[in-house]
Amino acid sequence: MSRPRRMLGFSWPVLVGLAALAAPRLVLHDLGVVEEDSLVNGLLVFLPPLCWIAAVLWQRPPRPFVTVLVIGALYGVFLAAGHQLLWDTAFDGVTPTLGGNLADVDPTVQRGVVRGAAAVSSLVTGTIVGAVTGAVAALLCRVVAARPERPDEADR
Repeated sequence: MSRPRRMLGFSWPVLVGLAALAAPRLVLHDLGVVEEDSLVNGLLVFLPPLCWIAAVLWQRPPRPFVTVLVIGALYGVFLAAGHQLLWDTAFDGVTPTLGGNLADVDPTVQRGVVRGAAAVSSLVTGTIVGAVTGAVAALLCRVVAARPERPDEADR
């Protein structure tokens, strides 16, 4: 068993898959399919982190907070990549610009700054979601009893 697998309790493909559970909201939101205050949006916002918590409660990794923090950071990567790929569609081809005294800055530089800020914001958002969800998961791992181990699982 690899060191990350021992520490995080899941293989990298599983961690990426768990993070990817949150990607549909990103796509549907940026394409304008899901309205911000709708029930569907709420489900797409809260179900993925609940699945992360459920997976941690089921698997019981040694460091549940770190495990979910990593999932959140991977989610941030999905957010950053998705927003960049869907940028023109999300903004109907009208890229946001800098205002105030910075409005005179070259438009190419403005696009780079705004897109860069959006990418950093996405990474931070994903990591914060992972940290908050990881804190809840770690607390629940302490409070909720682990499922009893079946005799045939002990041999693995």
